[in-house]
Amino acid sequence: MKTKRIINTVISAVLLIVFAANIAGCTARVKAGNLMDDIVPGETKPVVYNFGDSSKKAADFAVRLLKATNAEGENTLVSPLSVMCALAMTANGAKGETLSQMETVLGMSKDELNEFFMQYLAKLVNGEKYKLNMANSIWFTSDPRFTVNKDFLQANADHFGADIYRAPFDDSTLYDINNWVKKKTDGMIPEILDQIPQEAVMYLINALAFDAEWAEIYKKSEVFTGKFTLEDGTVRDTDYMSSIEDLYLDSGSATGFIKYYSGGKYAFAALLPKEGMTVSELVASLNGDDLLKLLSTPIETSVSVMLPKFETGFDIELSEVLESMGMPDAFDQRKADFTALGTSALGNIWISRVLHKTFISVDEKGTKAGAATVVEAVDECAAVSFVSVDLNRPFVYMLIDCETNLPFFIGTMMDISK
Repeated sequence: MKTKRIINTVISAVLLIVFAANIAGCTARVKAGNLMDDIVPGETKPVVYNFGDSSKKAADFAVRLLKATNAEGENTLVSPLSVMCALAMTANGAKGETLSQMETVLGMSKDELNEFFMQYLAKLVNGEKYKLNMANSIWFTSDPRFTVNKDFLQANADHFGADIYRAPFDDSTLYDINNWVKKKTDGMIPEILDQIPQEAVMYLINALAFDAEWAEIYKKSEVFTGKFTLEDGTVRDTDYMSSIEDLYLDSGSATGFIKYYSGGKYAFAALLPKEGMTVSELVASLNGDDLLKLLSTPIETSVSVMLPKFETGFDIELSEVLESMGMPDAFDQRKADFTALGTSALGNIWISRVLHKTFISVDEKGTKAGAATVVEAVDECAAVSFVSVDLNRPFVYMLIDCETNLPFFIGTMMDISK
């Protein structure tokens, strides 16, 4: 094996779900103890779990989410695993057509989602030079206007290992939530909330933190300045990192490579469209099943790679995206059914908006990335031959879990300067 390179890599994703009662004249806050000691996660029984079918469905959601958020000519970056986890926890509070639509969009039934994430969380392993951790928590107001369904809390404790907190939703809770997020993301996201609005009644939070070193070293001689050509012909100067990798990808529409982090549990993957094909056309041609097959059956050959150093951020309000994907009732104040979550004396609970923000930085020292999703609900309150993959024009990229081949980050790099 080639010389190992110590590169710190930190990926942080935070998913925040806000349930709120949007109406004037809410009752005064009633302070109460934070931790719900009477909700204890059930014991996880060891089972032989086949991720194959679930991975296909999760990969399909990842591709559909990328397609729905992809904007022509713009950089895109989403964390499908985190979005799915947040929505899966939310689904435990949904009923009727609202639940049915959420299950259709996520590609699995509520029970399948619960089992998938329970097993996925249980399988996560950490080594000396790599880790991927996920943590979940639920915070609900101690204001007596809101009555939480304990079966909902128990389901999320059992399957998602969620910590349960009852809190006054004042400045102390704001501090506690931000501090929880900061701790669970290893300080990558020090603050997720700037305030707790008067109408808020519940927060569901998922935090994802990835920290790994590259498996291969980048020498100073392997870093150079080159050109990155946008789809409109504009040329940008940028720094590249060159290496020889061992796993080549060829889908017919794109070529690419897989580059491991230390331990081989996680990897960076990229897909470069064939000449004459746009990234949007490539994204439109993808499907979950084919993506999984491509990532699980790479061609073993020497690949000359040029990986640009890049840094980009992305933010989007996802309510219209999720409605278009097939779950409109969750955003309809008359049709939404979240009665399995709890009830508010002020009216029906529905989702008003879903905010998703991400950030990634890739350089010779490693990768840093972060994501935040806020779902806000309201009520009525040797001598070898080489193939080459030069990422010197727009491309698709992923961070993948090598056991399931699932991308936990997926995005498009359209303009290296943004």
